[in-house]
Amino acid sequence: MPDRTHAGDANRITREYLDSLLIEMRHIGAVLPDTSFTLFGHTFSTPIATAALSHLKGKDGNGMVQMAQACADTNAPCFAGMGDEEELAQMLSTGAKVIKIIKPYADREMIDRRIAHAKQAGVLALGMDLDHSFNHKGEHDVVLGIPMAPMSEAELRALIHTAELPFVIKGVLSVTDALKAQDLGAAGIVVSHHHGILPYAIPPLLVLPDIVKAVGGKLKIFVDCGLNDGYDAFKALALGADAACLGRVIMPPLQAEGAPGVSAVITRATEELRGAMARTACGTLADLEPGLIWRV
Repeated sequence: MPDRTHAGDANRITREYLDSLLIEMRHIGAVLPDTSFTLFGHTFSTPIATAALSHLKGKDGNGMVQMAQACADTNAPCFAGMGDEEELAQMLSTGAKVIKIIKPYADREMIDRRIAHAKQAGVLALGMDLDHSFNHKGEHDVVLGIPMAPMSEAELRALIHTAELPFVIKGVLSVTDALKAQDLGAAGIVVSHHHGILPYAIPPLLVLPDIVKAVGGKLKIFVDCGLNDGYDAFKALALGADAACLGRVIMPPLQAEGAPGVSAVITRATEELRGAMARTACGTLADLEPGLIWRV
């Protein structure tokens, strides 16, 4: 029998799909590229964001705070995952523009407390990570000892309404959920399979064009999962994403060098993106379009 040990590894499938996407060169009319873009009222220097990570180990300190410092230093969007109020306050004190993603805690009062604190602390936007509602057995998930429970559409709609800030739903991997998020009043979505949480999950960039077409520019679209550099980001942006999130690729330099290590990753990825834009005649991010991407 064939070895199927890694047959359903969504991370491997995603990486193979990313590598199957090639970039068309264009030179006539090219200009120096500008990677700036505006998101939820703030103009960033780069569409390279950090993913909604949690509990990171940094060099001689809190890795989440050091990651936020890197985002402040590079003027890049910063997502924050699971973490307490004190950590979020420290992240915001760096000057980073933080999008706080809250998990679907079974204790709904915990959700309310986290949202109230995040708003008071001054986050750029709020959101919810729906990926961890269930475990791989189809039971309610438990993350670091904290029980989770799925949010009903009515609960999500009420949460988005009371948030009073742009709200981002993370864990969207279908046109169906993208349209539901739009209907519920979300301002954005993160197209993601949460680092292969579902075996055989669709690569985010495979479903991305259909999602972009379906929502018609009414949602900000972030892409997560397996993006490692500026070329991966270029592919995501060309296929319709507004920003591309780097996750695990920032962890080793964060542990070794702290904020400067993450800044170097964001800067290098932005330079790679800018270089690809220059060689495809894209003067701004708005010039990127699906025709630049070919599939092997």
